[in-house]
Amino acid sequence: MFRIPLLVALALTVAFGGGIVSAIWALKATVGFGSIAIGPWVAFPEAQTIAADPYAKAHRARAGELLYGGAEGLMFTAATDDSGARLSAACSYEVSGITPPARFWTLYATTSDGITLRPGPEMPSAMNSWTVLRSKDSSFVIHASPFARPDNWLAIRHQGNFNLVLTLLDTPTAGSSGLIDLAMPKIVKTGCGNA
Repeated sequence: MFRIPLLVALALTVAFGGGIVSAIWALKATVGFGSIAIGPWVAFPEAQTIAADPYAKAHRARAGELLYGGAEGLMFTAATDDSGARLSAACSYEVSGITPPARFWTLYATTSDGITLRPGPEMPSAMNSWTVLRSKDSSFVIHASPFARPDNWLAIRHQGNFNLVLTLLDTPTAGSSGLIDLAMPKIVKTGCGNA
């Protein structure tokens, strides 16, 4: 007597449970389609427009992130250095070069899950175009390291891997179709441990 309702309940549980788990997995697996990669830096220019694919829209809604307008900004994320090795919080890196044209840019570190790293109240957790020290040719060197460094230091106090996020605001790059020709900062490992 209870066999058929039990089988129906079991089938519905498996169907809904499997659907929810597969949807969460799909949202974690990708930010969306249409990414561009310039060295280790990856951006999703379509994710911020009305033409964004459903995965990009769902990913942003789940994360609760506010999107920039098409010409307002573009967010690049780097999970590896220029050699392709994963960024590790136990190592030190130099982020050097120039950024594409932008009225303002920011650089900060996040966990692999996208949570902003907060190393401490007295430590520099982000850099921006107004505070970075530059050379005469407008290039810069930012030391992303767990240990204090002179000049531009981005403190990384974390266990495991991390990402670097470079956000360009009020930039012609966001609406440009020539994104592949951009000059992005290089990320080079300078040592691990207290080296």
